Order: sequence, then structure tokens, then C-alpha cells
Amino acid sequence: MCIVAGSTGSVWQGVITMYALCSIQKMNLMRMILFILLFSLNVKTMAQPSVNGTYHYNNREMIATFTFSNGHQFNFFYSYGAVDRYASGTYTQEGNVIKLKSDKEPGKDFTVTQAEQKGKGYRIQFEHPQKYLLSNIRCLVFVGDERHEFFSDANGVVEIPLHPCDKIYAQHLLYPDVVSLIKDEHNLNNRFTANLNPTLQQMSFKGIDLTIEDAETLSCLPNYFMMIEGIRFYKEE
Repeated sequence: MCIVAGSTGSVWQGVITMYALCSIQKMNLMRMILFILLFSLNVKTMAQPSVNGTYHYNNREMIATFTFSNGHQFNFFYSYGAVDRYASGTYTQEGNVIKLKSDKEPGKDFTVTQAEQKGKGYRIQFEHPQKYLLSNIRCLVFVGDERHEFFSDANGVVEIPLHPCDKIYAQHLLYPDVVSLIKDEHNLNNRFTANLNPTLQQMSFKGIDLTIEDAETLSCLPNYFMMIEGIRFYKEE
């Protein structure tokens, strides 16, 4: 049996040659179909470069590291100033694109523990034992197609002087990830208490893909937690 490599034309020329040889050897049709399927899978696999290894990004106070291992597993660590984040999970590879699936479920950084109707406008009280985390929480408020933004004070309180509104989402600016739903259009309450969940420090990577630039470099577009241009992760030597 010969191994066919090179351009698409040479690949199919090799398949035709093998078909002629198989006909001479009186191979049955099912064996020929199986050969073609296995051959095509082998060509596809050879076209995908391996990303196993550790890749680093360094930019002043910002450090980020991906480690990819056998079994399509990945680990991630990120540090920027006093903020550390991490993630683990699996990935799939489609050509030169790496799609990450973190163990963290996206959109679950906050949990509403209490809701009621009272007075006008909307009020959200965020709670967490670490008081410094109660500020820097952004609420995205939608009234029809209109979008408004409000922010928590040092006590974790967000006052929204709108009534009515359709949807309210929350996102922590120190630990940004996919926004969490606080209120949908069917919820008539306007007073909410919400906890910050332990998963806040983790990353979900929903909607963030990596691109294989070459054998030593991965890149990604600006995103909700690294909002900068020219992000490149370089493989550890």
C-alpha cells in the first residue's frame, strides 16, 4: 500500500490508483469504501497541527498562560494587577481554529436570592463577604431596544430609575464574563437581592476562539476579558 501526500490533485490521483489496484486484486466494494473513508480521515488528521504544550502571553502587568495536553484538555491562568483568574476544560480543533469549552457554565456569576415588588424603579442589592467586590458591578438594562448602564456603589447597591424595564443583566468589571440574567421580561419584581458566586473568578470562554498562527503561536481577537489588540500566545521552548 502506498501513502499519498501533497496537493489535492495528487491525493485523488493516489485514490484512483489504489482503486485500480483493488480492482485487480478483486477487493469487494465494502472494503474499498472503508479504505476511502479511512484514507480521508487520515488526510484530515495530518492537516491539523498539534497544539500540545504551554503558551504564554506577557504584557506589562498582564500575564496569561494556556496549557494543552493529550485528550483535548486545557488549563488556563490569568493575572492582571490584583486579579487572578483560571479555567480548565476541553477543546476541539477545526483546521487552525481552537474552540474552548470550560468547565464553568457561562452566565451564572450571580444568583438571585430574593425578589419582590415595592415602590417605583428598580433596586438590586449585591452581597458577598468580600466587601471590595461589591463595587464595579455593571447592570445592563433593556427597555425595548434601548440599552442603559448602571453601576453598583461601594455597598453593592444599584439604583435604576426606570420603570418599567424588560431585562436586567449583571457583569462584574473586575471579573468580566458572559453577563448573568437578573430579570427577564416576565418577571414583575423590581427589588432584588443577588449573591456573587464562587465561579466569578473562573473563565467560561464562551464565544472566545483561538487561532493557530504557526507551530509556535496562538492568537485571539479582543474579547470581554482581554479587550486589547494583537493578543499572541507564544509556545514555551
